[in-house]
Amino acid sequence: MNFFHHPHQFKLECGGTLGELTIAYTTYGTLNKDKNNVVWICHALTANSNAADWWDGVVGDEHVIDPAKYFIVCANIIGSCYGTTGPLSVNPLTNQPYYDLFPLVTIRDMVKAHILLREHLGIEKIFLLMGGSMGGYQALEWCVMENHLVDNLFILATSPTESAWGIATHTAQRLAIEADGTWLQHVPNAGEKGLKAARAIGMLTYRNYGIMVKQQSDPDPEKTDQFKASAYISYQGEKLTKRFNAYSYWQLTKSMDSHHLARGRGGKLEPVLQNIRQKTLIIGISSDILCPLVEQQFLSRYLPSATLLEIDSAYGHDGFMVESTIISQHLQNWLGTHS
Repeated sequence: MNFFHHPHQFKLECGGTLGELTIAYTTYGTLNKDKNNVVWICHALTANSNAADWWDGVVGDEHVIDPAKYFIVCANIIGSCYGTTGPLSVNPLTNQPYYDLFPLVTIRDMVKAHILLREHLGIEKIFLLMGGSMGGYQALEWCVMENHLVDNLFILATSPTESAWGIATHTAQRLAIEADGTWLQHVPNAGEKGLKAARAIGMLTYRNYGIMVKQQSDPDPEKTDQFKASAYISYQGEKLTKRFNAYSYWQLTKSMDSHHLARGRGGKLEPVLQNIRQKTLIIGISSDILCPLVEQQFLSRYLPSATLLEIDSAYGHDGFMVESTIISQHLQNWLGTHS
């Protein structure tokens, strides 16, 4: 992991500012002489800059996104807790962590930070910009902000705007965090139990009825407590609390809520999408209830150079992470015709 420090004020879309900005990022491979082999990966909600770890099977040695061929960049987003400036970072004006005083950040702000890092790295062209879920939000936004810079776009399980369903889900998650008696205490683990509950809510949208029933049903009809499904959901919540932070989770769900490509651009998505002229591969997951296939179909209808593929996966929204083999095959085939 590397760090880029921007020692100047960073103005945010909603009017707030950060006194300075640190961006944690990871690179793999080497930038070639022509500077035309860059693959930039935008990560989702609780991921980090180590894309070869969380997207194993897609990114890494001898995978479709191979550092032997590409210069791969993944930057941690603003508001996270994996090295980039976020709620646990020290506010230079107070010399204390921001905690709940961290200002509201949008997807556009995250892309603005990516652009600062791009310039720092001397990248003048991105061969392939890619991301799933919230990472797709960033990738789409970037193609609007720097349309001339990106040659190819790969997005999956994503949308041009956050849906009412997504906003409602995130609100329920934040309510769970806010119900924790430790929430808003100025300590790093404030809201930890609430975060566990928030993740439990999230898991119900990342997966779906079919996969939960198939994998978490109890074979013993005499059982009255200690159910397998309950243990699974508790385990997933506990696992997140060991690696993530409630302040960041609360903040980043807010960032997703405000995602709308047409904000400040006329209010209508169709003409904004029609100006994204990159050759684009879109993948939707058949069982995704968080960013359902209808949202990828909308994208493909208005993006001028889009190819839409549907993956028939039982894993719901998490299919964009789980189904790495079939995703890699589709991406490899598509790149073969667009390289």
